Amino acid sequence: MPFGKFKEQSLLKKFEKELRLIPDTRTPNEKKIHSVAILTDVKISDEINIAEKVREGLASVRTTQVYHYRVFNKTDPLTYKHFTEKDIDWNGKIKDASLESFIDNPFDLLIGYFNNKNLYLEYCALKSKATFKIGFAKVNDKIYDLVVSEDPKNIDSFIEIIRKYLELLQKI
Repeated sequence: MPFGKFKEQSLLKKFEKELRLIPDTRTPNEKKIHSVAILTDVKISDEINIAEKVREGLASVRTTQVYHYRVFNKTDPLTYKHFTEKDIDWNGKIKDASLESFIDNPFDLLIGYFNNKNLYLEYCALKSKATFKIGFAKVNDKIYDLVVSEDPKNIDSFIEIIRKYLELLQKI
């Protein structure tokens, strides 16, 4: 078995183990949302300026931070806004300091803005210390407090839906 497959299998086992530890029902806290973290794939973020749309749609947001996943390529420059599969080891340990800082930051809201299964994005969303998490229904419902069934290309509709739910929950 090639090392890449071994690494993914080991990480998948750790991910599934930690996913089982999440209770089936969670009660959201009453904390208002002022800081937003967005986890996304670089392909989606190249098409849509997600951070700008979130700031426009959720007026109470003061800070927005986006972190992108991209497939590892030796020619890509290292940045503090991107991570690759090389930044997470086979045991689930985060090797990149900026990614670890992003995950450990207690944001008020984490938006998992990707609708395809991606072990590395899902793992980062699971490990995030954000107090409230929103994502797409096709990915992994257990990670998120609120799931939205929408196409990522319809960013305006997505923002409108989460704004309505956040108002109902009195978070904005």
